Amino acid sequence: MKPVLTRLAVPLLLACGAGSALAAPVTLKVAHFLPSTSNAQQKVIQPWCDELNQASAGRLVCQIYPSMQLGGTPAKLADQVRQGVADVVWTAPGYAAGRFPKTEALELPGVLPQGGLAAGRVIWSFYQQHLADEYAPYQVLALHGDGGMNLHTTSRPLRRSADLQGLRLRAPNRTISRTLEALGVVPVAMPPALVTESLSKGVVDGASAVWEVVTPTKMDEITHHHLDTPADQPVLGATVLAMLMNKRTYDRLPADLRAIVDQHSGLALVERFGRVWDEAGEATRQKVIEDGHEVHRLADDDYRQVLERLRPVEQQWVAEAAAKGIDGQALLDAARALTAQPQAAR
Repeated sequence: MKPVLTRLAVPLLLACGAGSALAAPVTLKVAHFLPSTSNAQQKVIQPWCDELNQASAGRLVCQIYPSMQLGGTPAKLADQVRQGVADVVWTAPGYAAGRFPKTEALELPGVLPQGGLAAGRVIWSFYQQHLADEYAPYQVLALHGDGGMNLHTTSRPLRRSADLQGLRLRAPNRTISRTLEALGVVPVAMPPALVTESLSKGVVDGASAVWEVVTPTKMDEITHHHLDTPADQPVLGATVLAMLMNKRTYDRLPADLRAIVDQHSGLALVERFGRVWDEAGEATRQKVIEDGHEVHRLADDDYRQVLERLRPVEQQWVAEAAAKGIDGQALLDAARALTAQPQAAR
């Protein structure tokens, strides 16, 4: 919206040569589903906003709304940014089940590499090659990974896949729900903000949650047993995360401000998320070990057997993709090929 100027104000501004002063700062409403104390806000979103503000000499300003302060549920964030309720959101596309079917290929067992940085590079390359149409309604600022599925329980020791039988575990997305169900788990869908309370009340026995989110949600105070996949093997599941901008908001920006947004987004932002996730994940893992928690990795043979047990999950997804006119097997092959490339682990 252009500022309303009185007849007296216009000549005064022009006389001072203040043409740039006519452009009021652009305030971006940035919404996400985690607390303001989360790594996502403190170490990525807020610094990103500060850099936009500095690079634009104060012409770009963020107003951050954590913990769904604009209303709704995490599943609605993709709609909120598309409709202009927010200008930018950070969310998990998988929270809106079925909305981003091609993206789900990346969340299947044995697809993404471990670690936020390695997975982020794979995801961003995959987006550029295969997902542009799926995200056409948005200006995509970043698509990144959560580091890969880890399992955490309050009282049941987790040393091998057989220990999962019959557990009620929180699941972050539809794909991981199916993965857990195939391993004998009763999956319970819920966002991170509800996990700790549900654990404390015994609603669930544990959770699928990456290390990065364990400390901010205080899950480490409730869970004492943890299970990882083998080091250097593709994860058994993941949640793709996205920072999306309203297309109209982006297109209305002056060209120089669009250039600033572009400069601080894309692969640079993906890698920033990845490094923060990796640092936080390793710090949390070490913390719970020092606190006396049990932390185990699946044995290699167990891991291979689990992947075989999870083939039907992959086949089901490929069949559902085919019903939507999507070559799911080709997408899976492309994602795994990217994971196998040396730059994924660089």
